[in-house]
Amino acid sequence: MHDAFNLTPLLKRICYVHTGAEMRRSAHVVETCLLLVVGTLCMVLLFQRGDSGRDLHIRRQDSPIAVREPPVTKGQGQLQWKTVAKCKENTSMANISGFSSLPPHIKDFLRYRHCRNFPVLLDVPEKCGKTPQDSSDVFLLLMIKSSPANYDRREVIRKTWGRERRENGVWVRRVFVSGTAGQGRERRKLNRLLQLENQEYQDVLQWDFHDSFYNLTLKQILFLQWMQERCPQVHFLLNGDDDIFANTGNMVQFLQGSGSSAGDKHLFVGHLIRYVGPIREPGSKYYVPVQVQESDSYPPYCGGGGFLLSGYTARTIYNMSHSITFLPIDDVYMGMCLQKAGLEPISHIGVRTAGLHIPSQNVDPYDPCFYREILLVHRFLPFEILVMWQGINEPGLKCGISATVNSML
Repeated sequence: MHDAFNLTPLLKRICYVHTGAEMRRSAHVVETCLLLVVGTLCMVLLFQRGDSGRDLHIRRQDSPIAVREPPVTKGQGQLQWKTVAKCKENTSMANISGFSSLPPHIKDFLRYRHCRNFPVLLDVPEKCGKTPQDSSDVFLLLMIKSSPANYDRREVIRKTWGRERRENGVWVRRVFVSGTAGQGRERRKLNRLLQLENQEYQDVLQWDFHDSFYNLTLKQILFLQWMQERCPQVHFLLNGDDDIFANTGNMVQFLQGSGSSAGDKHLFVGHLIRYVGPIREPGSKYYVPVQVQESDSYPPYCGGGGFLLSGYTARTIYNMSHSITFLPIDDVYMGMCLQKAGLEPISHIGVRTAGLHIPSQNVDPYDPCFYREILLVHRFLPFEILVMWQGINEPGLKCGISATVNSML
């Protein structure tokens, strides 16, 4: 220890530089230099300790969905350690015919598709009330899938259609669901961003898995598990991406008139897709090789950009998921769970996950009159969401009969 922290050479250099050779004998100068050196070393040690502390909270991942042991958020900012066994790679996947020729992200998916338990990094245990039973007060829970870097999208949603409020006499609540992104310093920065957001808004759920397109199904099931524990009596859910424009007021009115406002019956509505199957082109974002799914057909499902479902249906999907192998295409996986339960998704004209068709090129495609009656439209930029929300809620907005959803058929 004395050899490692010998201050004499450093002290001599500092005293020489700052006082000159003729003052090195002064006891007062030596004391001043000694204090300077000790203070500097203390600061160095503190910074080193701070870096180590951050690494305890945000650890590097070695695989796309590797498991670590980070702290679990409990209550408002209180942390406790929870140990989750690391999910081991399924090395037998390498024996599948054609495995070696698959893209790296497909190989990773196959190696870890059995992994379903991950540590919680950020939690909002009282999002739906003090106790799980209090969640019956939440009529519509907005579950929004968001990657860590999408701060601008989350902020504009909080200020517009995702604002927590009483709507038509019932409560609308909001939660963003995320994994982790990046490595090293980038990962620490993004995790810190989500921590700061959660401190301010209490609306972020984060698990310690790699946030990627092929892990959207994992994100979906982790949320449904959380809902079972925290919000089991929520009436309805909006399940959507963070780039949709949603008219939540219209959603509440639709759900209140659905015939079961308690959410205790089956409901799953969106943009219905039928008679399609896996895309086998390796260059496609939605590429699903036969090694992932042999069948050439998908069950009926609703586009994953956004759909509405009842609390009953959400619980049913989660229960079915225990016995259905993960598929990387999350909306198709929801359809598989519904099919196993003997339930069907249905279409709603107001859900436009493929975009909104405007009948004429001579009109403004962002005229709020085209959007005031819909439920949701996919693929909006943050500034477009803000402008459109302002537009459809303008007290003086006047629209002709041509600017309705029916005219867009």
